[in-house]
Amino acid sequence: MFNAIVRASLANRLFVFLGGIVLMGYGLMTLRQLPVDVFPDLNRPTVTLMSEAHGLAPEEVEQLVTFPLETAMNGMPGVERVRSVSGAGLSVVTIEFGWDTDIYRARQQVSERLQLVRDQLPADVASQMGPISSIMGEIILIAMSSTTADPMLLRETADFTVRPRLLTVPGVAQVIPIGGEVRQYRIVPDPLRMAGLDVTIEDIERAIRQFGSNTGGGFVDLNAREFLIRNIARSTRIEDLRNLVVAYRDETVISLSQVATVDFAARTKRGDAGFNGKPAVILAVQK
Repeated sequence: MFNAIVRASLANRLFVFLGGIVLMGYGLMTLRQLPVDVFPDLNRPTVTLMSEAHGLAPEEVEQLVTFPLETAMNGMPGVERVRSVSGAGLSVVTIEFGWDTDIYRARQQVSERLQLVRDQLPADVASQMGPISSIMGEIILIAMSSTTADPMLLRETADFTVRPRLLTVPGVAQVIPIGGEVRQYRIVPDPLRMAGLDVTIEDIERAIRQFGSNTGGGFVDLNAREFLIRNIARSTRIEDLRNLVVAYRDETVISLSQVATVDFAARTKRGDAGFNGKPAVILAVQK
């Protein structure tokens, strides 16, 4: 067979030469359009659903969150496999599509199915799609550490200064900060002071729920001009939270600081990050 190919090629040198020229031209055209990537994505088109269910055990997350999502995502056109992981307060559902599936069309289908299943999930569960990226898309880790700034300030700098600027870089899909301390308001009610001032925990909850929100009262027509009626109460100052009115007793205002201790505190950590053996904030950049 090989000898016959060689004899036919020698007998038709012109056709072999022209065929080689055509193949070289096609190769050059393909080379110009061939995508080049340092970290190529070897995964099939994948859509990831992440759901936070605070306070639920893994068994409850599996039954109340993961199972309804998996059931809704099965059977969609182009779906090859549906996988999930259920943990304490967190559900991750991964939907893999065929190689020829457009990732944007796949995300649209998942979004439509997600809208149908939201009513079956617990009221306080927030489910959202992850970015168009994968484990192969993590291109760089950036460490932020300081010997003078406290962990809360370091995490705020990473969240509100560095991360938004990295997201503006073309090709960056997501920037995930890890480590540091997330600042939160901490309110510790004092049962003795609450009993002495006749304030219940429901009074405190109701007041806190209304803190920091603006309200509108329509408008008033005066001299052929419309004036908006607004109650501007949005604030992030801890002094305003301490002075929040929680109840009225005998025509006397009772503020939150009279029945509770109000200050800043770090959110409970689930994992941490470090750099060179010291605490740090790590920014994981995904393409």
